Amino acid sequence: MHFQSAQASSEDQKAYGVAKQNACLGCHAVNKKIVGPSFEAVAQKYQADSNAQVFLKNKIAKGGAGSWGVVPMPANAKLSDADLSLLTSWILRGAPNKNQN
Repeated sequence: MHFQSAQASSEDQKAYGVAKQNACLGCHAVNKKIVGPSFEAVAQKYQADSNAQVFLKNKIAKGGAGSWGVVPMPANAKLSDADLSLLTSWILRGAPNKNQN
């Protein structure tokens, strides 16, 4: 159990780093709305959706508007599939991070 916790913490830190490096945190915070919804709100909205990870990977990569209002999210086409998977998994868990704002 301790190993899984340490692994999850490491994955969380890596995902937070990807989010920070790709300007995600300019519009999204972990627990409050900025321009876009908080990561916690995204996790809550999609918690019962079995297709959420695929949907969110596509949304992050291609951008778009309409899910949360009219403000568009820019495309993040340069992210690798591995980074998209890491980010969406982290977001769907409520974006846990020791260094939360």
